[in-house]
Amino acid sequence: MKTSDFNFELPEELIAQTPLERRDSSRLLTLDKNTGAVGHHHFYDLPDFLRPGDCLVLNDSRVLPARLIGHRPTGGTCEVLLLVDRGEGCWECLVRPGKKLRTGAQIIFGQGQLTATIERELEDGKRLVQFHYQGIFLEILEELGKMPLPPYIKAELENQERYQTVYSKVVGSAAAPTAGLHFTPELLDNIQEMGVKVCYVTLHVGLGTFRPVKAENIRDHEMHSEFCMISQETADIINQTKRNGGRVICVGTTSCRTIESFAAEDGTMTQRSGWTNIFIYPGYRFKVLDALVTNFHLPQSTLIMLVSALAGREHVLNAYQEAVKEKYRFFSFGDAMFIGDVMPSKAENGEKPAK
Repeated sequence: MKTSDFNFELPEELIAQTPLERRDSSRLLTLDKNTGAVGHHHFYDLPDFLRPGDCLVLNDSRVLPARLIGHRPTGGTCEVLLLVDRGEGCWECLVRPGKKLRTGAQIIFGQGQLTATIERELEDGKRLVQFHYQGIFLEILEELGKMPLPPYIKAELENQERYQTVYSKVVGSAAAPTAGLHFTPELLDNIQEMGVKVCYVTLHVGLGTFRPVKAENIRDHEMHSEFCMISQETADIINQTKRNGGRVICVGTTSCRTIESFAAEDGTMTQRSGWTNIFIYPGYRFKVLDALVTNFHLPQSTLIMLVSALAGREHVLNAYQEAVKEKYRFFSFGDAMFIGDVMPSKAENGEKPAK
């Protein structure tokens, strides 16, 4: 299977640059994974496609304000992007300008409350950076750091919380699990009141999520690794849902990758944590996931390959073509999809229409 098999034409003006004022007012395209049927709704209609006894799996990772703008002692501006915490104030980072930030280079951030030394140069242009500070590093980051928005978003974000889900809790992501950006506390309350369980996993999203697939054959692509965790409480809810005939509906590809990484062959879950580099593409047999809430993804990306594994490449590309035609908003701040066995109408369920 070729990477080019997952290409589609996307007009640049459909790439959302800013979030909508109201989170759940984004549009929601439904895709029946079996028939390919497409429907057009809004995200606040999501409860219409859920059933009592289902469970929603959300990723509660919180984005680190990991983009730091500083200057060298000589005065030149530079940028550091935190990638992996190596402990003791030492981080694996991307830096700009790379030519000026070699081993031994010093960087000053803010008024000097945070400084850094380039310890050594790593592969892929990365640097090992030692930070120097007094106090709590995360608090300093909250003051000095900016959100590491994806490269296709050019606008500055006025409110940094709009790149966080309302249920984000565990700090550690380099990018938001964006499918969850559409939820409001009220919508989550409504979903739970109708008898749908809500549970949480943690997967810290790495910047590798934006890395293009360069291999011609998708099986030759080397997937990036990300750290994820599932609690016993969440494992129990998922197991109970499956036993009772409910559906496990993941919010975002990150939640999907977490549960599919840790599930036993029979689909049962237990408390686990560790690194995953699972690569899901057509032909994959899902062990746990039944349906998915997700955003619209980049052409030829590992994410569009994942959703194609669930609903079929032809169905997904047809749905994307429909979304482009109907001018849906794409990517991180864009609109959403519900992919699953979409419920029949109330009339087909034997309910009488309202007079």
